[in-house]
Amino acid sequence: MNLNAPVEVLAEGKYMRMVRRGTWEYAERNSALGAVVIVAVTPDRELVLVEQHRVPVNAAVIELPAGLVGDIPGESTDDWGVQAKRELLEETGFDARRVKHLATGPVSAGFGSEKVDFYLATGLKRVHAGGGVEHENITVHVVPLNRVPAWLNRQRKRGVLVDLKVYAGLYFASVAATKQKAVPPPVSREPRKSAKKSPSAKRSTDSKKRSRR
Repeated sequence: MNLNAPVEVLAEGKYMRMVRRGTWEYAERNSALGAVVIVAVTPDRELVLVEQHRVPVNAAVIELPAGLVGDIPGESTDDWGVQAKRELLEETGFDARRVKHLATGPVSAGFGSEKVDFYLATGLKRVHAGGGVEHENITVHVVPLNRVPAWLNRQRKRGVLVDLKVYAGLYFASVAATKQKAVPPPVSREPRKSAKKSPSAKRSTDSKKRSRR
């Protein structure tokens, strides 16, 4: 395959376009730089998930909170961590005190050019119910980390699809939780108080001093 072949636009819509490079046809976004995916873990070691109907698969899908970067004209894209915090707050109602970049990679390298950035969000505080904005109708699920696999299986049985990025998020969340447990809690050291001698002990010490004279 000629990697230097020019890109030919086959079809273009408002948000996506179909292109061809050499003999390979694939999709790419024309209104965003990429996307952020948020692995949000509560102080009680719970994973925050979202559920919404997805038109391309015509089904409800369980996902990690996520959103596009650069799709809003005039919006700063210097710090994608800021975008991650915003998307988490909009979709789930959780405000994150800390976000940490975890990894970057393609979603489906044979189908499209989009890459996503995973962020770990911690220090969460629920400030509203979530649900997304405007046309979005998002249901928020908060599931204990150790129960996520079984919970996902139950969702499949009721006909809901599971975005496989959820399992990547579960891996990152489990690693973060393990590291947190491995760090011993700080030991508070109380200042030592000097022991006071009792009057009888003091008299015994004074008598010993006199006997040595």
